Amino acid sequence: MNVAEAVGGALASFGVDTVFGVVGSGNFHVTNTLVEHGVRFVAARHEGGAATMADAYARTGGRVGVLSVHQGPGLTNAMTGIAEAAKSRTPLVVLAAEVTAPRSNFFVDQAALATAVGAVPLRIDSAGTAVARTAEAFLLARDGRRTVLLNLPLEVQGQRVPSPPGQALPVPGPAAGPEAGQAARLAELLAAARRPVFVAGRGARAARRELEELAERAGALLATSAVAKGLFRGSPWDLDVSGGFASPLTAELVRDADVIVGWGCALNMWTTRHGALIGPDAKVVQVDLDADALGAHRPIHLGVVGDVARTARAVTALLARGADALRAAPGGAGYRSAALAGRIARESRWRDVPYVDEGGEGRIDPRTLTIGLDDLLPAERVVSVDSGNFMGYPSMFLDVPDECGFAFTQAFQSIGLGLATAIGAALARPDRLAVAALGDGGALMGVAELETVVRLGLPMVIVVYDDEGYGAEVHHFGPDGYRLDTVVFPPVDIAAIARGFGCEAVTVRDRADLAAVAGWLDGPRDRPLLVHAKVSRARGSWWLEEAFRGH
Repeated sequence: MNVAEAVGGALASFGVDTVFGVVGSGNFHVTNTLVEHGVRFVAARHEGGAATMADAYARTGGRVGVLSVHQGPGLTNAMTGIAEAAKSRTPLVVLAAEVTAPRSNFFVDQAALATAVGAVPLRIDSAGTAVARTAEAFLLARDGRRTVLLNLPLEVQGQRVPSPPGQALPVPGPAAGPEAGQAARLAELLAAARRPVFVAGRGARAARRELEELAERAGALLATSAVAKGLFRGSPWDLDVSGGFASPLTAELVRDADVIVGWGCALNMWTTRHGALIGPDAKVVQVDLDADALGAHRPIHLGVVGDVARTARAVTALLARGADALRAAPGGAGYRSAALAGRIARESRWRDVPYVDEGGEGRIDPRTLTIGLDDLLPAERVVSVDSGNFMGYPSMFLDVPDECGFAFTQAFQSIGLGLATAIGAALARPDRLAVAALGDGGALMGVAELETVVRLGLPMVIVVYDDEGYGAEVHHFGPDGYRLDTVVFPPVDIAAIARGFGCEAVTVRDRADLAAVAGWLDGPRDRPLLVHAKVSRARGSWWLEEAFRGH
C-alpha cells in the first residue's frame, strides 16, 4: 500500500461517506482509493463549486466534509470556496496534491495560500507518518471546527507504507462547560432582566432544547443569526433572524431588550445592524467555546467560555434553584406575555408586513414572487441562497422547517456560490426538496454546475432573481449619479440556457406564471426546474443600505 492509498483508506475508516472534487493526475489515486472503500465521489465541473459543495454538505449534514483537488491550479480554483469554509469554521478536509519543486509550473506555496484565507495547512512528509497525519487533519476539522488543507506531495504519494495502516480515532470528549462564576453571573443577569433576548448563532445549532428551557425560565425571546435561521421554528417566541434581515417587529423587540445573550454567535455588524439593534442600556453577553470570539466585534458586559448546551443547562439549574428568591420563573416571565405572543404570531414574518407591489411591465415584484413560491413549495425544504441585492427575499420570505433547512454560505460574501451550496445541501438532505436562490450574476458565474445538478438527477428548484445587473452596486452607486455601464447587462435568456443543460425551465413575469411551478411539483420531478424570474428593479432590497454601511 502506498501513501495515496493509505490516506484514502484512513479517511474512509474514519467514517467519511462523500468526497467532492475535480480529479487530475495528482489526486487521481487518493480519490479512487476513497471510492474503492465505498465513499461516494461527487464530480463537480469546477473546483470552486466542489469546495462549496463540500462546505454545504458538512454544514447541512453535520459531518466532516472532504474535498479532493489537483496540485496548483486545482487548489487555486478552489480557494474562494475554501475561504468561505474557513471563515465559517466549517469542518472540512481538503486533499490537495502538491509539487514541491519551485521550478515546476504547478508550484505555488500551497501552505501559504491556506494560511492566507484562514485554513490550517498540514503536509504528509513521509510514508511512516501518513496515516497519523491524516488522522490529525481529520480530528482538527472535526473537533476544532477548522478547514484543514492536507498537502500530498507527489514524490511522497507513491512511497510504500511500512505497515498496514491502523488508526483508532478518539471519541469526542464532553464539550467544555462554563466556569462556575461566569455561569452564576449570567444567571444573575437573566434573573434581573425584564426584556431578555437570546440570539443563537452557528455554535448553537445543536442546542435548541437547552436554550428553549432556559428561555422559558428567564422569559426570553428567541432570535438567530442568519446562518442559524430556523433553529426555533415553531416556538411562539421565535423572532426569526436578527440583524439586517430582521422584520420591523423583530428589530423593535431586539432593540428594546435589556439583556441580549449571543449563544455561539459573533454579534457582528450584520446581526446587530452595526450596533443599532443594541439599546444604549442593554447588557450584552456572549457564550462561545472560543475565548477569542468573545468581544471580537463589539464590547460586551460578560463573556462566558463554554459549550452552548452545557452553559444553558448550568444556568437553567441555577435559576431553578433560586426560583423562590429570583424573579425568573416558568411561564409568562420576562419579555413574554399573551399580548406579545399574539403580535409575534401576526407580525414577525416578513410576508405579514404590508407592501405596495412594484411589479408590472413584464416584471414581478420579488416579494410577490417569493411569497408565491413559499405557498407552493413543500414545507420540507432546504433553501440555499447566493449573495447579492436579491438575497433578502429568499432568506426571509421562504420559510424553512429547522436550522438544517437553510444553507447560507455568506461569510466571504462571494457571489456565485449559491448553486454549488444547493448541491451540497441536497446531497446531505435527500429527504427534502432543494431550493437554490440565485441572482442573475451569481447564476451565470456558477452556471457550469447546472450540468452537475442534471447529471446527479437532483429534483431541485433553482430560482434566478434576474434584474439584469449587479443590483447591489446599481442601487448603491446609482442614486449618486455614477455611470452604471460596468454593472448592468443586456437581457440573457437564462431559461434557454438551463434547458440546454437538461433542466425544465419557466420564465416568470407575474404571479400567474407560477402555475408552471405547481405543474412541475405535481409531476415526476425527474429533471430540475429553473425559474427564470424577471424581477422589478426600481429599488434595492430593504437590507441593502445597512449592508453597505460596512464598506
